[in-house]
Amino acid sequence: MLEIQDFFSACVGTWNSERTYHYPLQNEVERSVTVFSVAALASAEKHQITSASLPVESVVLSEVDRFPGFRIGFDTVSEKGDRVSMNLKALFVPERSIVAPHLLPTDPLAPATPLTAEILGSAEVVRGLYLRDEGYSESGAITGRFTYLPSRQTLELVTYYSRSVAVDQLRLISLTTRLRTIVTYQRPQPGVVPTVINLVGFGLEQKS
Repeated sequence: MLEIQDFFSACVGTWNSERTYHYPLQNEVERSVTVFSVAALASAEKHQITSASLPVESVVLSEVDRFPGFRIGFDTVSEKGDRVSMNLKALFVPERSIVAPHLLPTDPLAPATPLTAEILGSAEVVRGLYLRDEGYSESGAITGRFTYLPSRQTLELVTYYSRSVAVDQLRLISLTTRLRTIVTYQRPQPGVVPTVINLVGFGLEQKS
């Protein structure tokens, strides 16, 4: 069982991913191969993302250097020969470092759940904010939520975009192998639970 810092340390490196994507509404299946390059963020980069995404008074600034963060580059080639490449920076802000939740940016269409929920009654669960300087589905900086369960070595990321809701899970089953699932829903009306699935993806990722 890996604690959160050990989990993120294991994520650094180059990962080769083979994925299968299902598009239920179109009744289509697509396969692809992706190479991920993951490097730890420098201190200055962590502070830059934090200051650009969150009010200064909402977080403990002395703890920013300890936030897990990465520079992520990936190159994907589909079985049809289509290629997509992207580079982004991601930072994970544990809820224990958030001192003024009421100052955080809110999404009026996202579920109205507090940052600290009942699941935190289990000491093994770590939750917080997931900050990126670029989103996957839409361009521009984006803020999501993360949950890490050490007992399963699983990180779940939930992001509300303007047109969709993405739920991404990474499960580390060894220090060099992880499983990936991706579910994308159509974004519903405010207060409604997402149910219409646009995409379901499965992947096996191995560290080289």
